[in-house]
Amino acid sequence: MSLRLFDTATREQRDFVPLRAGAVSMYVCGATVQGLPHIGHVRSGLNYDVLRRWLAHQGFDVTLVRNVTDIDDKILRKAAAAGRPWWEWAATHERAFSAAYDALGCLPPSIEPRATGHVPQMVELMQRLIDSGHAYAAGGDVYFSVRSFPEYGVLSRQKVDDVAQGEGDAGAKRDPLDFTLWKAAKPGEPSWPTPWGRGRPGWHLECSAMATAYLGSEFDIHGGGLDLVFPHHENEQAQSHAAGDGFARYWLHNAWVTMGGEKMSKSLGNTLSIDALLHRVRGVELRYYLIGPHYRSAIEYSDAALSEAVAAYRRIESFVHRVRERVGEPGVDADVPAEFAAAMDDDLGTPGALAVIHRAVRDGNAALDSGDRAGAAALASSVRAMTGVLGVDPLDPRWLGGDRADDAAVGALGTLVGELLVQRQQARAQRDFATADQIRDRLLAAGISVEDNPDGPTWSLKDV
Repeated sequence: MSLRLFDTATREQRDFVPLRAGAVSMYVCGATVQGLPHIGHVRSGLNYDVLRRWLAHQGFDVTLVRNVTDIDDKILRKAAAAGRPWWEWAATHERAFSAAYDALGCLPPSIEPRATGHVPQMVELMQRLIDSGHAYAAGGDVYFSVRSFPEYGVLSRQKVDDVAQGEGDAGAKRDPLDFTLWKAAKPGEPSWPTPWGRGRPGWHLECSAMATAYLGSEFDIHGGGLDLVFPHHENEQAQSHAAGDGFARYWLHNAWVTMGGEKMSKSLGNTLSIDALLHRVRGVELRYYLIGPHYRSAIEYSDAALSEAVAAYRRIESFVHRVRERVGEPGVDADVPAEFAAAMDDDLGTPGALAVIHRAVRDGNAALDSGDRAGAAALASSVRAMTGVLGVDPLDPRWLGGDRADDAAVGALGTLVGELLVQRQQARAQRDFATADQIRDRLLAAGISVEDNPDGPTWSLKDV
């Protein structure tokens, strides 16, 4: 089975055929660095990190561009309210996003361009649009003429007359439908020179200029959150196609993280910061929680759901550590089981892929308990291959280093807990319940609770 991806533009799954054999070009809308990251922000980065890893596993040379929007109305307002320079505010929060991506195991992008570093490319794009009759300068601003482009609305499936750009003051627009490419300079705000006067870029213009600067006039995949389909991605596609660029061949969109049925956002006040969550669970556990559901399915956040995900991951982790302690460190298979590959090829079906992993864990624990060391080791190697594709291999050095605030819990996550659970299982099998209870009490004293499951015992820290 070849990889099939759900393309927002066609509203159906399509066979993925890259523009250039053996290589994949991806552009992902990154952070607008106005504040600290929460799990709703980083989910998108994680989803496309999994796609990138799967493509790389299949042998593709992947170029991933993930931008940073470092100039924006909200950045300027928040920096001014805090009495800090806009550039310092943006740089501070860009570092926070980079740290969050890293803490959750995202591979670094091939390049991470900032909007402010690509004004010449934006000016060139605007000039092309003006020359072709699709844009105009007015009052120091530059606007895209929506009605000049008959295909407008194709991506988001909207009728032109129903469109609202959400830009507030219409300024010098000829038509309220038009959207801003360039904003005229205002007193006290940063600005750059252009043939139409000093100003700063509009959000939509930035991504078209940066994507084509690094990936060319046509590239394979454009990704981002579902909330970006309109107006951002609709406007990106319109201005790029109007300028004569083929632009993105596949459009992918991940769903939101919600709380109480509402999209997680700072404006609603229903945010959960990455830093706060990483004091409760490890980075690998939070990653597992966020990549477990299908990328096009909403995640309704709850403490209970997070705890369930942590317990599920620890079942995987416990098995791999048991094999390491009793048989030796398992290697990593060069390939993955056919069922896992089929799930991933079906529009990046991580729920099905995780089901394959957990079946292997269950079978591996049974093999280990029955004395089949070779069988257990083989299954552990397969589990490492599959979890490696998802970025959650328990023996990946980044996860073995310990990234949790509670040092006692970090130690418990390793060999000690795995060995104690093995000893407890052996005691229970021999009906030595006094010893089993002593081990349980020892774990409880360290803040670790144990739950017995058909596919092996699991444990969790009581503060999760």
